[in-house]
Amino acid sequence: MSKKPEKQVKPLHEMTKSERTWFLIKRNKTAYFMIAPFMILFFIFTIIPVALSLVLSLTSFNMLQWPKFIFLDNYITLFLDDDLFITALKNTLIFAAVTGPSAYIISFVVAWFINELPPRIRAVVTLVFYAPSIAGNVYLIWTTIFSSDSYGLMNGFLLQMGVIDTPILFFQNAKFVMPLCIAVALWTSLGTSFLAFIAGLQGINKSLFEAGAIDGIKNRWQELWYITLPSMKPQLMFGAIMSITGSFNFGGIVTALAGNPSVDYVAYTLQHHLEEYQNNRWEVGYASAISFLLFLMMIGMNVVVTKLISKLGE
Repeated sequence: MSKKPEKQVKPLHEMTKSERTWFLIKRNKTAYFMIAPFMILFFIFTIIPVALSLVLSLTSFNMLQWPKFIFLDNYITLFLDDDLFITALKNTLIFAAVTGPSAYIISFVVAWFINELPPRIRAVVTLVFYAPSIAGNVYLIWTTIFSSDSYGLMNGFLLQMGVIDTPILFFQNAKFVMPLCIAVALWTSLGTSFLAFIAGLQGINKSLFEAGAIDGIKNRWQELWYITLPSMKPQLMFGAIMSITGSFNFGGIVTALAGNPSVDYVAYTLQHHLEEYQNNRWEVGYASAISFLLFLMMIGMNVVVTKLISKLGE
């Protein structure tokens, strides 16, 4: 019985782009099959909602009547005829500029120091720092400390020291609302990205530090820049995405501490503006325009951060 001749496969460099793509798909079909569930869920719950948000942002839609296309009218109204949107945009950018980089740096620095501890102590300290980000009563603690009456810990301390004569209404005073909300955001910022940094630091090959010492690295700062940071770029990228997302989704903290809207709209964010038009006014088209702009801002920041992290160690 004659043996069937094997089919000759052209080298990759001789294939056209479409042939090369199809060849690699067939060769890695098992890997594609394994990631298919995630990609399907990602498409259903991320790609489709973003696309629908863009389409609805070009319409006038109140959830009761069929959407009516008005093209860019929602965006024009946002920037030219909506003073609250401008206030919300300004506050959101301030919050993002302060809490995003600060939370990112704090998470990495704390993870870096914890990584130097013995394993048992490291586990306990990690739990202590991570706990505020998952504690359900975290806002209760801060509202108790800064309660508006004399029973609040801060007011009680200031009254006892003679610094003030009457209790300060911390979360009803425009001077204190934003700084306190930022402080709470930073206090709860040691979350998932913090754990990712610890995992990244633990995964660095120790032989790299020995090789670095031979090549002339003299101190811990040079180790950090030339070995540690380049070796954990995936974790740094993940942490950056989490920090950016958290810094733009700041409204929940403000609502829990100062209510919605906050006094004089001093901490009113795009998330609040979105909820107002989506949940209270049912102007879904207008809310979609706000949502899509917020999405573009996050994507833009992710692109900038990606380029900065890619240059680490160069």
